[in-house]
Amino acid sequence: MFFIVKTFKKLYNCSFAIVSHKFLVIQTAFTGDVVLATAIIEKLHLRYPGAQIDFLLRKGNEGLLQHHPFITNLLVWDKKNSKTKNLLSIAMQVRREHYTHIINLHRFGSSGCITFLSGAAYKAGFDKNPFAFCYTKKVDHIIAEPYSLIPVHEVLRNQMLIEDLTDKEPEYPKLYPTKADYDTIAAYKADPYICIAPASVWFTKQFPAEKWISLIDALPSNYRIYLLGAPSDNELAAPIAAKTQHTRVTNLCGKLNFLQSASLMQGAAMNYTNDSAPLHFATAMNAPVSAVFCSTVPAFGFGPMRPNGRVVEIKERLYCRPCGLHGHKACPEGHFRCALEITNEQLLWWTSKTT
Repeated sequence: MFFIVKTFKKLYNCSFAIVSHKFLVIQTAFTGDVVLATAIIEKLHLRYPGAQIDFLLRKGNEGLLQHHPFITNLLVWDKKNSKTKNLLSIAMQVRREHYTHIINLHRFGSSGCITFLSGAAYKAGFDKNPFAFCYTKKVDHIIAEPYSLIPVHEVLRNQMLIEDLTDKEPEYPKLYPTKADYDTIAAYKADPYICIAPASVWFTKQFPAEKWISLIDALPSNYRIYLLGAPSDNELAAPIAAKTQHTRVTNLCGKLNFLQSASLMQGAAMNYTNDSAPLHFATAMNAPVSAVFCSTVPAFGFGPMRPNGRVVEIKERLYCRPCGLHGHKACPEGHFRCALEITNEQLLWWTSKTT
């Protein structure tokens, strides 16, 4: 009888541990923000291996997490079509799920509304959200001074939301390409190669095309060069591939999905990116990366996290840099020195170690 009671109690406690933690992580911002948010998934799974962990993101980013082993359900909000109607629909879907914990990494009102209506007992988010009044845990989202010697990475800021549920040690972001993803890019890995993601949503965060061409011309000829990006990035990438003197450049923009691009970056001798999502792909895949920061600065909290990552930026402290948190459609001062004065020598730092 004692054995039966003890066994029942053990099974009950195990079952209770599973159903008592039903998490929803919300990040409906851009692709890179979703990648950085995966560190929260890693941490929650490590602490609560039996818990249900769902993730809410914007339509277009679901391919990043479609086969993630620790995510039970992906909730997708279509922001482009009937935005308000779809917001209310997804909010009601969240409410019906009866989540015990909402971890809202997004700082704007739409996600705050979803959190407010969720009915969850535990609601954590940043103080900048207009619905922060409803949070049971509220954390200051602090951006360091532009040239701070102790910047706070976005992954660390996100981790603060779950310190009381886990501990203060963050995990790295991580992506999980499938075997099919690796099979798709296998043919591109026959020779040593370098990946370049030349585009950015913002002009002032984007290394200029002529600078990419100059860099590619200076790269060792024994490497294949792959240009990565979305179909819309072909407008930038195609002329780069056409104008460079390097004979082994292939434009793959629009030909690989997120996880295929990430898996290709994983095996690269070096990855070159802007301050943009591919930088975080490299972090998530523990791939080497040289991240070019033009108008923005690493102190904002979005630089490389791992030892194999390096920031490349203008050496001089310009009076006008940074000119904003996200960037602009054109240089406000008209000179764009923050990009144009970065040298090939800065970008080729790693080649001396391979020769």
